[in-house]
Amino acid sequence: MKSEELMTLGMRNNNPLNIRKVPGTHWKGELPQSSSPLRGGREGATFCQFTTLEHGIRAAYQILDTYRRKYHAVCIEDIISRWAPPSENNTEAYIRSVCALTGFGGKERLTEVEWPALIKAMALIESRMHLDAAILKTAYNLYQNLKR
Repeated sequence: MKSEELMTLGMRNNNPLNIRKVPGTHWKGELPQSSSPLRGGREGATFCQFTTLEHGIRAAYQILDTYRRKYHAVCIEDIISRWAPPSENNTEAYIRSVCALTGFGGKERLTEVEWPALIKAMALIESRMHLDAAILKTAYNLYQNLKR
């Protein structure tokens, strides 16, 4: 079995949280669909592909910021309910898993300080990726320095 076959879609796309493509939205570091090889078959076309893992994580930070500003989603229950709605996921199980991995309560108010732990837990659930502190910090610095 090739190592490529062992990789999850999120790993192949440098998109550990499986951020979906949204018409009209283009992230810094996102590969244009027309110039990038299709990764992951037909379902791969649904998800963003990033040039680097840091850019994929940076987009997740940007989405968390949007959730906070636009929807006032600041706790795990609210964030995960938007990220992985019950119409497509077992949202309650996702929330329980993130709470167990982070040690945060489902209704606990999170600030940007807690976002790296949240993203680390979500990447493990979404893509089986173990993100280290250095890559989370680099991606956070990109988030702070770049705007969509």
